Amino acid sequence: MRARTVFPLVAAALLAASGARAADEGGDLEAIRRRGVLRHLGIPYANFVTGGGDGLDVELMRRFAAKLGVAYEFVETDWPDAIPDLTGRRVSPRQPDPRAARAVPVRGDVLATGMTVLPWRTRSVAFSSPVFPTQVWVVARAASPIAPIKPAGRLSDDIAAVKALLRGKVVLGVAETCLDPALYGLERTGARLELRKLRLDEVAPALIQGDGDLALLDVADAMVALQRFPGKVKVIGPVSETQQMSVAFRPGARQLREAFEQFLADSRRDGSYDALVQAYYPEAPVYFREFFAAR
Repeated sequence: MRARTVFPLVAAALLAASGARAADEGGDLEAIRRRGVLRHLGIPYANFVTGGGDGLDVELMRRFAAKLGVAYEFVETDWPDAIPDLTGRRVSPRQPDPRAARAVPVRGDVLATGMTVLPWRTRSVAFSSPVFPTQVWVVARAASPIAPIKPAGRLSDDIAAVKALLRGKVVLGVAETCLDPALYGLERTGARLELRKLRLDEVAPALIQGDGDLALLDVADAMVALQRFPGKVKVIGPVSETQQMSVAFRPGARQLREAFEQFLADSRRDGSYDALVQAYYPEAPVYFREFFAAR
């Protein structure tokens, strides 16, 4: 009888230990150098990760791996799994505390995929310095009677003007991403908010097909949509302040993050970062002059 009682306790202890190991796999800089591979977690999204083996973040991480003297490996993930794949904890906006989250296997060392720094994410990962600026815009089909706002000279006024146009309109968004309407108080505008289970690059096509009156897009995806669907979409205006996209690291990977900070600073000084921006987002310095002028 006692043996039967002890066995479940031992099994539970082994499972707990296994979960702890799953959460600790990955390691810091020296572990990556011993392994000889930097595992880059990414999601096919805009021109950060094109899905064709290139993209701004792909090129940046390839160069970072070369700087570290290790091989580069791309590991595809998706938005719900991205941070869990990095940290080994099943965190989410509803469960942002990694201490209370379920342990899962670690699949990568660094998460670089045009990821916006959001408050809940900062509880789970250590972000780098800003790599790319962004903002969330409302977009419409080109034939929509809703006209773009006239900039007032103050961002807060522009945001208020855009929100005033949303009442009664169907607005497409994506939950648990930077396109989640709840992040910007849109539930108070009188809009009919439609949360779709879409990849971010599927939002503009859904809008064009008539799935909604308006949609949320961040600047990077909006720039791609304007090129990909010329004459079919238009920008109405912003619903967010300027935000930052950064590279995410496990909180314990301090040396790896410090190595990336030095690499990023060197890349901005020597012009190689600017060359990548010109290759993948040539319009970005026009929208965000201050960010790209800084060194």
